[in-house]
Amino acid sequence: MGYLSHVRACNTHDLTGFVGFFVEDQRVGWVRPALARRLGAFGRVFEGGADGLALAPTLQTPEARTRAVADVIARLAEDGVLPAPRGELYRVGQGWSAPTLMLLDRAVVPTFGVRAYGVHLNGVVGVGGETKMWVGRRSPDKAVAPGKLDNLVAGGQPAGLTLRENLLKECAEEADLPAGLALQAVAAGALTYCMETPAGLRVDTLFIYDLELPASFTPRNTDGEIDEFMLWPLGRVLQTVRDTDLFKFNVSLVLIDYALRHGLIDPDAEPDYMALVAGMRAPLPVGG
Repeated sequence: MGYLSHVRACNTHDLTGFVGFFVEDQRVGWVRPALARRLGAFGRVFEGGADGLALAPTLQTPEARTRAVADVIARLAEDGVLPAPRGELYRVGQGWSAPTLMLLDRAVVPTFGVRAYGVHLNGVVGVGGETKMWVGRRSPDKAVAPGKLDNLVAGGQPAGLTLRENLLKECAEEADLPAGLALQAVAAGALTYCMETPAGLRVDTLFIYDLELPASFTPRNTDGEIDEFMLWPLGRVLQTVRDTDLFKFNVSLVLIDYALRHGLIDPDAEPDYMALVAGMRAPLPVGG
């Protein structure tokens, strides 16, 4: 397979199969034409046009937009057109530091092709050639990538929390990681990708954290999302990424990024080195 196959898989999309989704004349997402036509029938909330789908200009505040769109989503979910809301809201805007234009239920974030954010934590034990990394196996009943391998901690970024607050929450829920230990996690950058899926367009930014853990710590899942944790030699982790598709699609990117940052992929030996480096920060078709 090779590392680059994962980068390409996470950046495969065809925007000709989508139309823009606009709020305040700003393109904040992408929807499929059939869905745009269905949403356009809700004339008090959406307007169709030559450029795509827009929210009605009469919805002038983030709160009004959030309520109106949530009502439409609930009705279409009852009809089986959209997935049922999950009750977790994400910010909608043109970028991480851009103003929040509305909130959108997590279940339909890819449906509307809006930018989404998440946090991923690499949990490592030891140094140098003795380094090991904690790997989780996702529950078989997860809606996305059931049974696939995962980072020690990972989760989407809901509205109303800072990245660090969300990381602490996810650490407690997914690995029973004490706050005092989780606070030692070091921010290690961010990566981006844009991936077309049956649900729509994933336009994602992942904020990455590294945490050196004591050998005495053993993670324990508390929210049912992880079936088991395994402590693997780092070489085994990277070989599994390179040669298989056992890891969840975006987790492979996080681990390739870790290997690049720590000099574990040799530019003299890896012919795709520059493509890997560029692939960690793929341009996104929404905002800046």
